[in-house]
Amino acid sequence: MLLLWRENDLNDLFTIDCGEILLREFRIEDVDAIYELTSQPEVYEFLPDWRSTREQRLDWVTNYEIPENKEFLANVPSIGERWLKLGIVLKETDEFIGFCNTGIKEELSGPNREVAYSISKHFRNKGYTTQAVNGLINYLFKNNDVEQLNAVVLPRNVASNKVLDKCGFQLSGNIKIEDQLYYHYTLLKSEFNKIN
Repeated sequence: MLLLWRENDLNDLFTIDCGEILLREFRIEDVDAIYELTSQPEVYEFLPDWRSTREQRLDWVTNYEIPENKEFLANVPSIGERWLKLGIVLKETDEFIGFCNTGIKEELSGPNREVAYSISKHFRNKGYTTQAVNGLINYLFKNNDVEQLNAVVLPRNVASNKVLDKCGFQLSGNIKIEDQLYYHYTLLKSEFNKIN
């Protein structure tokens, strides 16, 4: 898999090439696709905080997510507690099919940088999520001051648990968040570098 990160000349958007898919910064034109994705029961069952009205989503993308992405990228390699939210898009069609993000998970003790992701029900079981997560991991470990990544997943979310396993995360225990039990996964930069 070829992994490149660059500013896209056409849109001046940060992009990670992950093979069949690209990870790229959110843009205003993504609002309807993000809204549709996060309205799918298969998505909001596991990511209820992402459910919104279209108006809320437009506000969030415009006033929070796009500016936060620019701030994150302007501070590489010292990203601190900043968030990066990237769309998963099909390389051939530029269709927005999911997202792959990184930020601070306050419920975890430090280091608490998390990787979170979701993909449309129409594009599951094709390996796209694994490509996206691997692309983000590579970028974070090779270009930022990140030494450990985390993920928290509900035990019943079988597909997400498989993605994390394929990407080299290790189950480190359980954590309770808002009265729900989650699996807590970690991936150390030193371990990642041994296998890559």
